[in-house]
Amino acid sequence: DWEKPYLESTRTEPFVSTFADIEHMLTDVRKQTGSRFEYEAYDIGHLYTLAYYLDAGLVEPPIFLQTIMGVMGGIGAEVEHLAHLKSTADRLLGDSYEWSVLGAGRHQFNMITVSAVMGSHVRVGLEDGLFLGRGRLAESNAEQVAKIRRILAELSLEVATPDDTRRILGLKGLDQVGW
Repeated sequence: DWEKPYLESTRTEPFVSTFADIEHMLTDVRKQTGSRFEYEAYDIGHLYTLAYYLDAGLVEPPIFLQTIMGVMGGIGAEVEHLAHLKSTADRLLGDSYEWSVLGAGRHQFNMITVSAVMGSHVRVGLEDGLFLGRGRLAESNAEQVAKIRRILAELSLEVATPDDTRRILGLKGLDQVGW
C-alpha cells in the first residue's frame, strides 16, 4: 500500500544530501559508530565529490564504491557510461577502491555481467530488480544470486566467500561487533 504513494512522492520531494550532511556522516557518525560506508555514485559528479573527501582525509580506503545505473535522474545503464565511470574512478581514486555495480530494473543482469568482466564486484536482489528474465518474476533474492553465480562461473570469474569479502572491504565481522 505504501509503495505507489512513496514512488509518486519522489517526483516532488527531492532527496537532499548537502556537503554539510556528508561531512557530518564522514566525521561524526563514522567515529561514533565505527561504521564502514558504501559510497554510492549515481552519476559522474559523485566520483569527483568522493575524490574530494578522499583527498581531504575524510574518507579512508578501502572505499566500497557502488555505481548505480539506470535510475531516473542518474546515469543511464549503457556500456559506454559504465566504461566512463570506471575510467574516471580509476583516475580519481587510484587503487584505493573496490567497485561494484547496481543495474536497476531490467538492466540488472546485463550491467553487472559487463561490469564483472571489467573487474567489478556484483550485486543482485529484489531491491534492484524484480525479474529473473524477460517476463519472469524472481521468486527470491536467492534465485537471483544463483543466476549470477551461474553466469560468473560460465565466464570463469570467481565468487568471493563471506571471509574474502570481509578482507577485501576491511570489515571486522560479526564476532567483533556488540550485538
